[in-house]
Amino acid sequence: MPGSIQSIERAAAILRLLAQGTGRLGLNDIADSLGLARSTTHGILRTLQLVGFVEQDASTGKYQLGAALLHLGTSYLDVNELRSRAINWADALAARSGEAVRIGTLLQGEVLVVHHVFRPDDTLQTLDVGMLLPLHATALGKVLLAFDPNAAALVRERDLPRYSRRTVCEHKELARVLNGVREIGWAAEVEEMTPGEAGIAAPIRGYGGLVIGAIGISGPVERLCDTKGRPRPELVTYVCDAARAVSRDLGTSRR
Repeated sequence: MPGSIQSIERAAAILRLLAQGTGRLGLNDIADSLGLARSTTHGILRTLQLVGFVEQDASTGKYQLGAALLHLGTSYLDVNELRSRAINWADALAARSGEAVRIGTLLQGEVLVVHHVFRPDDTLQTLDVGMLLPLHATALGKVLLAFDPNAAALVRERDLPRYSRRTVCEHKELARVLNGVREIGWAAEVEEMTPGEAGIAAPIRGYGGLVIGAIGISGPVERLCDTKGRPRPELVTYVCDAARAVSRDLGTSRR
């Protein structure tokens, strides 16, 4: 049987070392910790950086884990990393829109809410982190269905429950809706999950452009929509701007 490949062992050791700390590490720190030559360490780091597994801070030159590790497998998405990258943008979106903000990812055929910012007012609200939402009846879910083939495949194999008279329960109609989401780059739902409530969401992309989550706002129909029930353009802009900002932080611009 062939032996282990030394360069891969060293790369794995560097990734583990970066994962153990809370801050960034310099080249010398990494080389000294692992007992490697500076040149060897730099070569491995450069390779890991090129594939997105490691990022280098432009101002300090220090290294940290990269966004590509977020989606080595969609079943093992590091939601803590997604949440930490998105938290400031989610707060800003809540302030701009005046509505509650949620960030969701795919989990076993549903939307897992991994971050929730309360609506910036004094009303009583309940924290939704950890809540599971249906894919077909929410704006967050429609985004995941439109851009994640794994999510779409899961839904095609099951019946679509009805939550209100406006819920899309036919697969053919849902496919038409999702085509529209892909064309415009964002999704909305108006009273499809809860009467009187609406939502707007846009995709969060990671390294390489893969959709790894969605960010959106939710609130009363009369605040999110115009008199014809259409999402207000300024709110759509706020959501899409926030989604692009989070995506940039996750490395989508580094191809």
